[in-house]
Amino acid sequence: MFVHSAQPALCPHIEWAVAGVLGVPVNLAWTPQPAAPGCLRAQAEWEGRPGTGGALTSALVGCQRLRFEVTEDATPGYDGVRHAYTPELGVFSATVGANGDIMISEDRVREAMLRAAQGRAILEEELDRLLGRAWDEELEPFRYAGEGAPVRWLHAAV
Repeated sequence: MFVHSAQPALCPHIEWAVAGVLGVPVNLAWTPQPAAPGCLRAQAEWEGRPGTGGALTSALVGCQRLRFEVTEDATPGYDGVRHAYTPELGVFSATVGANGDIMISEDRVREAMLRAAQGRAILEEELDRLLGRAWDEELEPFRYAGEGAPVRWLHAAV
């Protein structure tokens, strides 16, 4: 989980939201976010049941004015998922493979091709949307600014 930027007043609310999902107290190590002066950033590794990433995303969206990413690694019987949020773009969610690549389902690719063939969309733009390109472009400066930041492990209550 990467909280890329948050106003300092929101930090306790973010910790409460994450604690509410994981069922354990959460105390994140907040550091300044150089890409957004006056904002803070934090990151944590977490463990939980499949679907916890979506629950964390839903809880964090309630805090608004954040930029964050939550990634849930694949486990036996469950695909991995990546969620990203920015105030300007909203939520992006995608299935991710074991190597971290976004996996686009056959039906979604066919729909993009159909929309392009019908003149309702440009195929390259549809594929960029399915891959979350706009979210990556907006979040990249915040990711880069966080390199070398401390990481904390969080474990959900079982």
